[in-house]
Amino acid sequence: MGLTTGRRLLFATTCAAAVATVYAAQPVLAEIGADLRLPDAELGWIVTTGQLGYLAGLALLVPLGDMVDRRRLIVIHLVLAAAGVAVAAVATRTWLLLAGVGVAGLFAVVVQTTVAYAAALSTPADRGRTLGTVTAGVVVGILGARVVAGALASVAGWRSSYLALAALLLTLAYLVRRLLPADPRTERATYREVLASLGGLFRERLFVSRGLVALFLFASFGTLWSGLALPLAAPPWRLGTAQIGLFGIAGLAGALGAARAGRWADRGLTGPVTGGALALLTGAWLALGQASWSLWLVGAGVLALDFAVQVVHVGNQHALTAAHPDRTSTVVGGYMIFYSLGSALGAATTTTAYASAGWRGSSILGAAFAGCAVLAWWAGGVRSASSRKSGCPAAVRSGPRSPTAS
Repeated sequence: MGLTTGRRLLFATTCAAAVATVYAAQPVLAEIGADLRLPDAELGWIVTTGQLGYLAGLALLVPLGDMVDRRRLIVIHLVLAAAGVAVAAVATRTWLLLAGVGVAGLFAVVVQTTVAYAAALSTPADRGRTLGTVTAGVVVGILGARVVAGALASVAGWRSSYLALAALLLTLAYLVRRLLPADPRTERATYREVLASLGGLFRERLFVSRGLVALFLFASFGTLWSGLALPLAAPPWRLGTAQIGLFGIAGLAGALGAARAGRWADRGLTGPVTGGALALLTGAWLALGQASWSLWLVGAGVLALDFAVQVVHVGNQHALTAAHPDRTSTVVGGYMIFYSLGSALGAATTTTAYASAGWRGSSILGAAFAGCAVLAWWAGGVRSASSRKSGCPAAVRSGPRSPTAS
């Protein structure tokens, strides 16, 4: 079964709205703190709570997609995510806000169920194209949430961004129910079996190597986006929030350009394209490190880094879903655990590096994470080649493998 352009766009929009629930708080933290009288030191818990809910959902909820009708699961998770952001929108106490954000983050993992369902509905020949389009939707949600939430907050307060997001999620739930095909299951695994299957993935070479690439890839990504505002707001630039937000447009352009990566994956070019993108990722930090004297180089570095990250991300998902077409939800959910941990690692370490060595220290850190991603990719490729030379197929040693995996 193939996918029409309309259905691809619906999948992409669903991903954009769902992932926005995790990132919508970032541009309005100051307004939330002033409204609820939260000290600055505690504002970080708002974003952290959403991320913790998301991490829990990856392990506990995404594998359900290999058990039940994914269309129905997507609808239910969208409605529950809408309920979470609605609670956050009306919260007058901190604990209620955190509860709403946590619930929204938990069910925001509908993103991974959506990605897995889109991959399952695609033919092998256009799976990469579909993953490229849907992943572009995720990027729009991550970067666009900052812009839209900030704009709405400036007009109607921070609560308006959450109310608008809740309305959008409910609308998408209706459209998914009406426009996507049902996903009946003839064989039904138990929840314990599905979780055991998830655990088994961590013993497979392809999954672990791609996962480690993702961990360092998104640690580098997190280093940039969690720390870039610091040098831009400092002398000599002293940029305001709106001006700093414009760099998100450069990142968005780079990431959307990477939608082409899906077509490269469909042609069997995942290996060389991944290697080239990781080299570009490392080189991007040479430009980003010049923030003290050139905003043009920073913009170019942002564009290049986001392009490289999404190219590798699409290639990783293509390789894994091709290797495990019968359990796409489990493999995508497991892979995204590495993504989540990497994003948290980058966010947690970039401010420490900046405090001790300025933006140069953060840039060295981001480049080091990129270098680690290159090493993880290279090690996985070398081991694959060794297996082929020894005459022992990788699939025998570690389970199924995609021909485009290395």
